[in-house]
Amino acid sequence: MPVEAALHAARVRYGPLEALHGVDLSFPSSAVTVLLGRNGAGRTSVLHALAGVVRLSGGRVVWRGRDVTGLSMHQRVRLGMALVPAERAVFGSLTVAEHLQLGGPGRDAALELFPELTALLARPAGSLSGGQQQLVAIARALAAQPALLLLDEPERGLAPAVAARLHARLLAGDTTVVLTAQELPRTLARAAVVHVLHRGEVSFSGEPAELSAAAGAGSGSAGPGPSLR
Repeated sequence: MPVEAALHAARVRYGPLEALHGVDLSFPSSAVTVLLGRNGAGRTSVLHALAGVVRLSGGRVVWRGRDVTGLSMHQRVRLGMALVPAERAVFGSLTVAEHLQLGGPGRDAALELFPELTALLARPAGSLSGGQQQLVAIARALAAQPALLLLDEPERGLAPAVAARLHARLLAGDTTVVLTAQELPRTLARAAVVHVLHRGEVSFSGEPAELSAAAGAGSGSAGPGPSLR
């Protein structure tokens, strides 16, 4: 499977603390990759390293065969990358309609996917609930039709039916998607790859079915299965 982006021996530091300890990760093209792990495992740091939110203290970021380690976040956005953070993902003073206009040519498709936003178009995003703001941020990113879409816990605050609709859209599309979750949703069982992070290191990489099999084997034997901690 062709690789869209990759981290090579990537290290991320926040002051004296190292969040990623030289990880190697690859993300297949036109497919969904899920990063699993509990809070503090390093999932968000992987997304931020890919997006250029944080600078690597070691290693490289490669996107479409090009070393983009030295590019800023804004430069990566212009090349077709979009990040939806888990929090503070909207501009409070802008309306929902203005957010979608910022997104770009996929505005109508985003509204078709999320018809819940139609009645909210005239409202400032800052007046919406947390779940509604998350929906606006995701819709704006989808409207931009990015080549690489990074989603940090996109299901947070969303109704299960809406999250399932989003997952179906991501799996059916041709965009390369990397998203984080604490547990693998059933609606993402057809994801291409799952990476499990534990304390800044990769403890498992494989297909969702392999993760389930390995976890089952670990629970039935003395040896540990893949850690989600």
